[in-house]
Parts: sequence; structure tokens; C-alpha cells
Amino acid sequence: MVGIPASHGEITKAQQRLNVNFHEDYMLFIRTFGGAYAGLAVHAFSNGSSLGNETVVDLTLGFREQFKELPFAEVFQSSYVISMDGSGDPIFISSAGKVFICYHDSGEIKLLADSFEDLIEDHFFEW
Repeated sequence: MVGIPASHGEITKAQQRLNVNFHEDYMLFIRTFGGAYAGLAVHAFSNGSSLGNETVVDLTLGFREQFKELPFAEVFQSSYVISMDGSGDPIFISSAGKVFICYHDSGEIKLLADSFEDLIEDHFFEW
């Protein structure tokens, strides 16, 4: 469920490649756990075995390409995709640090949480 913690170099390279700045909460999470499951799959660079191999870079570039012709495409140019729901809809963090989901069938974008920290708190339940 837990991957290999992200290095400073991996984070820097990914931010440059995606032309974004990762939010501090997300960086703290991936520096601690790597890609891990925390109530939802959170992708980084070296993910836990249940998440698959897709990195945050792979997901972001893939959705940027998939949505490039759609009206909301510009939203993905300044955001990064950290997860997907069960239907394959991307969950992403905006440049302001807010977490959204984009329903690819309708094009609707919905706010999930005001921050990555809030998202994890809302989805992670301790037994």
C-alpha cells in the first residue's frame, strides 16, 4: 500500500516537466509515503503495489493529451493529476492547492476539497 518516498530530485524534475509547483501538503505526503493508498490512491513516482506504475507525471501528461481539444483543457495545464476515481475520472490539484475531480463524460469539474490535507482527512478512516 505504501511506495518508496519521493526524493527531492524526483519532485524537482516532475515539477519542471509538468510546469507546475506541487503543493506542500502533497510533497510532504509523497516524501513520506511515495505513491500510497490513503483512502484513495495517491500517485507519486514509486507507488505501492496496489496502485500500479503510473506516476503523477504519467497521469498528468495522459489527461492533458486526452482532454486537449475540450473546453476545460487549460485547467489541466496548470494542475497535476494525483489519482483517479473508479470510473477513470482524474482527481487533480490546481495551482491554488484545491483538489478537484473532472467527470470526463460530462466535462463537469467539481471541488472535492480545499486542500490535499483536507482530501486525505475526508477519505482516510482509521479503524
